[in-house]
Amino acid sequence: MAHKISLTILFFILTSIAFAQSGRIKSPETPAPTPRPRVVYLPTLETNSPLPKPQITPTPTPKIEEDDDVIRVESALVPIPVSVIDSTGKAITNLRLEDFELSVDGKAAEISGLFRSDAPVRLAMLFDNSSSVIIAREFEKEAATRFFKRVLRPEKDLAALFSVSTGTRLEQPLTKNSNQLAQAIENFPLPQGATALLDGIIKAADYLKEVEGRRVIVIVSDGDDTISDSTFEQAVRAASAANCQVYVVKTTDFENFKRTGGRGGNANIRALSAERRMQELALQTGGAVYSPIDERELDQAFNQISAELSQQYVLNYYPEETGKSNEFRTISLKVKKRENLTVRTRKGYYISKNKS
Repeated sequence: MAHKISLTILFFILTSIAFAQSGRIKSPETPAPTPRPRVVYLPTLETNSPLPKPQITPTPTPKIEEDDDVIRVESALVPIPVSVIDSTGKAITNLRLEDFELSVDGKAAEISGLFRSDAPVRLAMLFDNSSSVIIAREFEKEAATRFFKRVLRPEKDLAALFSVSTGTRLEQPLTKNSNQLAQAIENFPLPQGATALLDGIIKAADYLKEVEGRRVIVIVSDGDDTISDSTFEQAVRAASAANCQVYVVKTTDFENFKRTGGRGGNANIRALSAERRMQELALQTGGAVYSPIDERELDQAFNQISAELSQQYVLNYYPEETGKSNEFRTISLKVKKRENLTVRTRKGYYISKNKS
């Protein structure tokens, strides 16, 4: 009897389990299972692969102007080299910052600093080596060599030498060694070819604009151009934009003087046009033009350039304005409460795309 009861109990247990597994028996009191979070499986990174950095989207900065060509130039320093000369031609060297009055486009502007001529010089000489300058070439080479030896301060200054003919070639990169420059002059090939002077000015300006210091271009040439692809306006713009001061030792009168045995001669229309261009280039950049007629005056021209560079002031001006890229700003500079003084400086500057 006990055996039959055990079998009955076992049969009942097995039947209950079968019904539960078949789903036909379900207790209404059992709560529904809680949904589990959805898991997304990413590809496994290789051991040596760098972990991806999170992409952070910055908050957009509102544009100051809608025109992309409109920029701010608060940090673009405009150096203003200044030569001040009295009525006798003597340089005035005792002026202070408050003695100068600067205007930009006719409006008073603040000068942020004044430095004397101890600022380093970065100079490029363009030496005409075309067929138009054969007669007095040897003395021109000697005078240029003496100029480098006088003007270069080995502890501060650097100079480079370019030859100009049908093309412009860098004969000596920037160096503080005047002997290297003298050797480069001595090794010039014989003069030949046309004169691409305007292209040469642009090339020298582009070369200097990457270096710090007072940037100076000295041109030894008759000023004529016979083959350049560039225009005169482009050359002036390049020199001004690179903050280069241009001095010209014009050899036309020197050549005529030698050619005629000291009698000189009438300049032709082409020579007069070249002279006007060189005068305008020097005027716009704050330099000067010298037109020597003999060896003494040629040597003196180089002496005067050397002396002027050693007696200049350099004013620092930081524009605080908005303007279109490459717009020209006119500069006017005066010395307060002093009469009969000649102030020579650049005539303006171009706004650059420096947004730093």
